[in-house]
Amino acid sequence: MALLEICCYGLTCAKAAQQAGADRIELCSAPKEGGLTPSAGVLKAVRKEVTLPVHPIVRPRGGDFCYSQAEFSTMLDDIAFLRDLGFPGLVIGMLNEEGGVDRDKMQQVMRAAPGMAITFHRAFDMCANPLIALEELTDLGVARILTSGQQASAEKGISLITELKQRSRAPIIMAGAGVRLNNMETFIAAGVDELHSSAGRYTPSPMRYRHAGVSMSADTDADEYSRYEVDPQAVTAMKAALTRAVS
Repeated sequence: MALLEICCYGLTCAKAAQQAGADRIELCSAPKEGGLTPSAGVLKAVRKEVTLPVHPIVRPRGGDFCYSQAEFSTMLDDIAFLRDLGFPGLVIGMLNEEGGVDRDKMQQVMRAAPGMAITFHRAFDMCANPLIALEELTDLGVARILTSGQQASAEKGISLITELKQRSRAPIIMAGAGVRLNNMETFIAAGVDELHSSAGRYTPSPMRYRHAGVSMSADTDADEYSRYEVDPQAVTAMKAALTRAVS
């Protein structure tokens, strides 16, 4: 049966995903940036209160995945912090200026995280040659690759996802981006081993007083009074669909 990983943005989301039947959690902050490194407080709380395998993302900023040496130094410090807290894995990805895997930095990541399962995230979908990247990541020893098949959604990229799965000598190919209950049959039929979903929804803020016309976001159209969270019913339904597929 395919494994279901849920992307969670905080302790409340992680606990909801666990209770709803997720198999593993990717822990992030900043959903509108596509996921950044969680705070120390969140990491400690999740490590204490969630028993599922949790793999935090190590990503210091939004935007591309070509990091300066200063940025990379902070990432290595974050990895050491995760390792010392006892997380079983982490999620990371970095490219060089030409769109290839930054092998030197990734080698340092692998050395900094002994015994941890490393997922190379959707930086893979921004690389110049996914088949070369697959071989490089295999040689580096990463555990899995999260990918949409270099398309806007994993459903649209299913052809490349299937090819990667067939070609992979070691890393698990995990499909992510737009994975929902209504398209899971596509991934089940393709024999995808792991699925990644936010299973998310926006809920209104409990604030009654709302100061209109002022935004704390760079996106001036952002709704300051809605919050992103895991939908536990969606997680349960997705897990049930995976279970039915093998029964």
